[in-house]
Amino acid sequence: MEEIRIGVAGLGGRGIHWMRLLQSVPGYRIVALCDPITATHERALAALKDSGGVATYAAYEDFLADSNVEAVALTVRSPRQGALAAQALEAGKHVNQEVPAAHFIDDCWRIVVAAERTGKVYQLAEQTRYLGVMQAWHDMVAEGQLGRVTFVEGQYFHYYVSQFFWEKATGTFYGPTELAEHPEAEPTWSALMPSIHYLPHELSPLLYVLDDRVVSVTGMSTQGPSSAHPEIPQPDMQVSLMKTEKDAILRLAASFAQPQPPRDYHWYQIMGTRGSVEWRRSARDRPKMWLASAQMHDMAEVDWQFQRTDAPAEARGSGHGDADYYVHAAFRDAVMGTKPLEFDVYRAMDTAAPAILAAESIAQNSKLLSVPDFRPSAARPAGSMPAES
Repeated sequence: MEEIRIGVAGLGGRGIHWMRLLQSVPGYRIVALCDPITATHERALAALKDSGGVATYAAYEDFLADSNVEAVALTVRSPRQGALAAQALEAGKHVNQEVPAAHFIDDCWRIVVAAERTGKVYQLAEQTRYLGVMQAWHDMVAEGQLGRVTFVEGQYFHYYVSQFFWEKATGTFYGPTELAEHPEAEPTWSALMPSIHYLPHELSPLLYVLDDRVVSVTGMSTQGPSSAHPEIPQPDMQVSLMKTEKDAILRLAASFAQPQPPRDYHWYQIMGTRGSVEWRRSARDRPKMWLASAQMHDMAEVDWQFQRTDAPAEARGSGHGDADYYVHAAFRDAVMGTKPLEFDVYRAMDTAAPAILAAESIAQNSKLLSVPDFRPSAARPAGSMPAES
């Protein structure tokens, strides 16, 4: 296989960005586009270097029925995005999907079982696990420099209200201050979904660094609607506590509605029995490290960055600190059979399920919930749903 014939489903801003990447990363040929909002089709076709022979679809079922489509790039934000990924796998397509993987545990299981039954590649296109700082922290933990990890923090604070309302027919987005001029605008899924569902951007890199998985979770939330923007039904802040298989405690938070100064959306900290590391707090700040065995009396600044020192030239400028390149390169290599997928379907669900269950915990008055292990076992053979085992 010299190239992967791929179709892009979801032609919003993220879909257009993916189309640019798929035309710059070797090994892909875009053959089809899909979005129920037909007004997006013309703009998407214009983003192609060569739109000749590229099919466009409004119906997802018709898109999946196109035998020329070998793989699906799924760039939608919808309560059904997990079901859409599973549907593509069930149709015999490889799937590279934007975060989050799903919004319901049943959809997580459906994705896993479909990947097992079809043998098709499924990847959650979570890029922060490829950041340079995460590669450095992974090696430090693996080498024991931090000792046994006991406490981990992560947050995703993205003031994102400018896309919380939209005119569905055209896909035009509006913020809360524009509603008076656009009374026809409706809340998007981003405004309605629990913000804690977006934790895969924190769980994916942190679980990669720890080589671990979450086994239990609880959550708490401020009340909705937003106090900062009462027009938004979403709470301002949601927080979860998680316990991992290796006995570490994770404290993770997510917010889309709370105002804050422009900065990195992500913040991380890892503490162990022999040292700790943390990401910068602001644009003026620097990442920091402390090692108990190095005669250090305080945290020291370290020049870690999102960009990797070992990045190939084609990664530069790909987005998210050059990390967007890596998800497409990894998916390509897995589909072509040249390199196995490190972030497989099971690790993907390790990042999706705890976030979903954190929201369920909040709805159940912070009840502690267990996180399933999606890997095959004697109780659940590969290709079977848990209830079928």
